[in-house]
Amino acid sequence: MRRRRLLAGLAGAVAIGIAAAVWLPQVDHVVRRIVLPLHHQDIIRQQARSKHLDPALIAAVIFAESKFVDQTSSAGATGLMQITPDTARFIARRSGATRFTTADLATPQVNISYGAYYLRYLLDRYNGNAVKALAAYNGGIGNVDRWIATAGAAGKSFTPDRIPFPETRAYVRKVLNARRDYRANYARELGL
Repeated sequence: MRRRRLLAGLAGAVAIGIAAAVWLPQVDHVVRRIVLPLHHQDIIRQQARSKHLDPALIAAVIFAESKFVDQTSSAGATGLMQITPDTARFIARRSGATRFTTADLATPQVNISYGAYYLRYLLDRYNGNAVKALAAYNGGIGNVDRWIATAGAAGKSFTPDRIPFPETRAYVRKVLNARRDYRANYARELGL
C-alpha cells in the first residue's frame, strides 16, 4: 500500500514535471511579450536598414515612448514614437515629403519612419553618440546643446549622470536598457 502511494506520488510528480516543461516556455514567451512587447518588427527592420540604425534601438525608443500602444500625449506627441506635430513638419521638410499631414502620424509605417528619420538625424548631429541623441529626442536639441557646452566648460564629458532633467536622464537609461533587452530577447525578430 505504501509502495503504491509512493509510486502514484512519483507518477504525479513526473506528470507535473512534464507539463511544466511543456507549458513554462509558453508562459515565459507570453510574459516576455507583456513585459517587453514587440510589434511592427517588419517596419522596424525595414526602417533600420534604410536609415542605417540598430533595430533594437528603434524598438527601445518605441518601448520607452509608448510601449507599442498608439496614443497621443498631453503635449500633442502622437503615435508609437511620440512625434510632435512641429517635429513631424521638420522631418517632412527635410525628407522631402510632399503630402504629409499630422494625422499620418497615427499610421505605424509613417510614425516609425519619421521617428527613425529623426533618430538618424540626431545620431548624425551628435556624431553617433546615442546618449546625446536620446537625450535630444526626449529633452530637445537646444537643451542638450546647452548641457554639452556646460559639461565641456567644466572640463567634463557629457554622460547620462550629467543630464539635469530627471525625466530625460531616466529616459536615456530606460532606452539603453531596453535596447540591450531587445537585442537579447528578439534578435531573430529584429534581424540581428
